[in-house]
Amino acid sequence: MPYALREALAAFRRTPLLALLSIVAVSLSLFVVGLFALTAFNVREAIEGIESRVEVVAYLRDEATPAEVQQATVEIQSLPQVREVRYVSKDEALTTAVQELSEFRDVFTDLEVNPLPASLEVSLHSGQRDQRPVELVAQRLDAHPFVEEVTFGSDWVGKIISLRRIAAGATAIIGGAFAAVAGIIIATAVRIAVFARRDEIQIMRLVGATSGFIQRPFLIEGLISGLIGGVLAAALTYAAFEGVSATLIQVTWLPAEWALAGVAVGGIYGLLSSAVAVRRHLRSI
Repeated sequence: MPYALREALAAFRRTPLLALLSIVAVSLSLFVVGLFALTAFNVREAIEGIESRVEVVAYLRDEATPAEVQQATVEIQSLPQVREVRYVSKDEALTTAVQELSEFRDVFTDLEVNPLPASLEVSLHSGQRDQRPVELVAQRLDAHPFVEEVTFGSDWVGKIISLRRIAAGATAIIGGAFAAVAGIIIATAVRIAVFARRDEIQIMRLVGATSGFIQRPFLIEGLISGLIGGVLAAALTYAAFEGVSATLIQVTWLPAEWALAGVAVGGIYGLLSSAVAVRRHLRSI
C-alpha cells in the first residue's frame, strides 16, 4: 500500500473525532444542496409538464373540404417546430365535450345539430414551445381561408416562459449560494483537522520532506472524507424524498447521474479543501 494512502487511513484511526467532523460537515452541507436540487428538479419537471400541453388549435369552417384539410395538415407537419398534427372531427369534438364536461352532458345530447367545429390540433417539439415558434405556427394556420379561428393560449405561453426563466435564475443563484456555503463549511472542518496535526507537519518539514510528500496523505484523507460525506448526503436526500412522497406530495427522485455527481462533488470538495488548508499551513511554517 502506498505511503500516502497508508497515512491517510491511519489518520482516521488517530483522530476519529476530527475525521467524523469532516465527514459530517461534507454530508450535511451536500444534504442541503441535495434538498435544493431535489426541489429544483421537481419544479422543472412540473414546468415541463405544463409546457408539454402547449399546442396550437385551428378551428375549421364547416365548408372546409377534406382536400383542403389534408393539404394544410401536410404543410403544417413539414414545419420544423411541429411534432404532430391531429385532425379532430365535429363528432369527435362533441364526444370529447360530453366526456369532459359532464355538467353539460344533457345539453349536448339534446342538440339536434352539432355546434362544435372540426379542428386541427398541433403539438410542438420540446424546445419549440416559446412565444415565437408558437406564433409562427399559429400564423401559418391562420393564413388558410377555411380556418375560422386559431388559439394557443398566448397568455399561458408567456407565463410559462416567465416561470421557466425565474426558476432557472433562482436555481443558479440559490444553488450557487448553497454550494459556496458548503465549500466554506468543508474547508473550515478540514482546516481544523490540519491545524490539529501541525506538529506532525513541522516534524516532517524538519526532516526534509517536500511539500508534495506532506500534502499527499492529507489530500487522500480529504478525498475519502468527501466521498463518504457525499454518499451519506445522497442517502439523507433519498430518505427525505421518501418521507415527502409518503406523507406530503408525490415527487420525482433525481436522475442517477445527479446523485453520482453529488458524491463526486463531495470528493472534489474534500480534496480541494484539504489542498488549500495544507498549502496555507505550509506557507506559515
